[in-house]
Amino acid sequence: SLCAGGAPSLSYSELKDLKKTDVLHVDVRERWEIDRFGKIPASINIPLGELVEALQMDPMDFKEKYNQKMPSKSDPVVFSCLAGTRSKQALSLATSLGFS
Repeated sequence: SLCAGGAPSLSYSELKDLKKTDVLHVDVRERWEIDRFGKIPASINIPLGELVEALQMDPMDFKEKYNQKMPSKSDPVVFSCLAGTRSKQALSLATSLGFS
């Protein structure tokens, strides 16, 4: 299940279209879930418990840890998880930190 600010719920085909643009896709599942179930290509894994810290990192530290440019507060970001609960929490956390 996927979440984005303008569209609280996205289908996988909508995500695939979005991924053709410059969107950051953050999978907020735990690392063991990624290891066991795999990941959507071109997504980065930031477990929900690390998200607040990650979104407040120095951009160079973020790039080093996640191998991805840190999003600015106005960049498009999509969160995903297994059932949608954690991605909605991730969306709320990012919004509370000033991400649009």
